[in-house]
Amino acid sequence: MTTAAKTRSVTAHVPVQLAEKVDLMAERLERSKNWIVKQALTAWIDQEEERSRLTREALADVDHGKVIDHQTVQAWAASLSTDKPLPVPL
Repeated sequence: MTTAAKTRSVTAHVPVQLAEKVDLMAERLERSKNWIVKQALTAWIDQEEERSRLTREALADVDHGKVIDHQTVQAWAASLSTDKPLPVPL
């Protein structure tokens, strides 16, 4: 027995130029506008969830003293444009 996923409509006002881009993309990909918007929203939510996870992970590192001082990072970054870049600071 197959159960259809429950769905709900979400209404959003977007600039006309963005709506026109969605229309063009749907036509080009031969997909519905709903599919285009669902794909974009899913990708954005995934990106924001990953950003949040990485931020929490970084804050936990700071809480545990796992940090690299600013001068070390600056020296490493400056060395990247030289013939002998420094190893990535750990």
